[in-house]
Amino acid sequence: MTPRAVLIAVQLPGVSDADHASDLAELERLVRTLGFDVVATVSQRRDALAAAAVLGEGKLKQLAELTGGKGTVPSGAPEVKTKVRAKWAAASKGPDKDPSQPRAMEDDAGAEALDKATVVVVDHEITPSQARNLERATGARVLDRTSVIVEIFHRHARSREARLEVEIARLNYVAPRLRESSGGKERQRGKGAGETAVELDRRKIRDRIAELREQLDAIHKENENRRHARQEQLRVALVGYTNAGKSSIMRALTGSDVLVEDKLFATLDTTVRALQPETKPRILVSDTVGFIKKLPHDLVASFRSTLDEALEATLLLHVVDAADPNQDAQIEVTRSVLREIGASLVPTKLLFNKADRIDEAARQAIIRKHGADGAIVLSAHDPKEVAELSRAIVAFFEATMVEQEIVVPYVKQALLGEVYANARVLGESYDESGTRLTVRALPGAFARLRRSLEG
Repeated sequence: MTPRAVLIAVQLPGVSDADHASDLAELERLVRTLGFDVVATVSQRRDALAAAAVLGEGKLKQLAELTGGKGTVPSGAPEVKTKVRAKWAAASKGPDKDPSQPRAMEDDAGAEALDKATVVVVDHEITPSQARNLERATGARVLDRTSVIVEIFHRHARSREARLEVEIARLNYVAPRLRESSGGKERQRGKGAGETAVELDRRKIRDRIAELREQLDAIHKENENRRHARQEQLRVALVGYTNAGKSSIMRALTGSDVLVEDKLFATLDTTVRALQPETKPRILVSDTVGFIKKLPHDLVASFRSTLDEALEATLLLHVVDAADPNQDAQIEVTRSVLREIGASLVPTKLLFNKADRIDEAARQAIIRKHGADGAIVLSAHDPKEVAELSRAIVAFFEATMVEQEIVVPYVKQALLGEVYANARVLGESYDESGTRLTVRALPGAFARLRRSLEG
């Protein structure tokens, strides 16, 4: 049976009704991505999250009606269960009911319990005590926004690098939320003697994170070597909000078989492919992890490798879902993350995807608003529009190219391959000095070619 979930959110001062509704709609998409059915939403205006259990007393009881809980946070420590107490509780219930009595009421209660939500998802990052109190008041499992995003990343990570990055973020999230057992005074022997069980668990997590970071650093060095080998090539990186259609654009531009799914964070791994039809010099296109509002900082830090693709690109294609009513807020979220990683100065072109889902009036509205910045509106499923985008990418690099003539001596004919790989050859002739080429390339490419010829 699909788990049933209730969403809860507090509308804080300064948050508009539209932004609040947008945040809840996005949380619902995140929760559905995890495979939960969202059966209700509980929202409340407050100056701050309630210190005890996020919501006020009235809303907490309303929430408990949806989950089958008591709606109150028990005072003091949780009741310690012992064999004696359990035996006394069983005896105090009296004799069993007459089996001959009808069980309709019991069946109704069971059916009602099946209809109750078993998961509560909070659209905020909450403290361990708030989560614990919500669990005790509702009788349901409690997740906050960060834990939902971390779990989605955990499920979608495919490469070894992505799995290591997600595991580090997950352990960083779990460590401060470990809590003592009901006794609270358990001790361990051996190394760290005198540690409580939770202290030992936290130390094990720190050791595990250190081990994972060593493995990840080794992968990062390999990636850096690959990027260094590509640094002289023309590079385009696709960035944008999650599920904006970056992977669809990637597939359309490069003909690659990257995963395309209508899910949040479907792509976590960096993919690099050549623009097709292949150009001279070759243009590389890379896909990156999607962004989202309130993206946990640990995940931003963990996915350093995929974000480095944006930082080191020559051109960023900022992909936006043209059909999403919250596109302005999503554009700002992406720009904020780009500023955070230091990529805000990389030349960027806005790309409004999914134009097949909007009408002509909406398309013209986007053009009027963003056309002055060179924004492009297209559908990744329209070959003509994709071809126009490809020409626009080539034109961007063409604008910075220069035309020059170089001579490759006959004794260095092996360098002809390097010339053809890094420049567009417009003409070729031969004389006593060698092969004379008229080429068009970036100034940096000419400098490298001349060094090779003079070396």
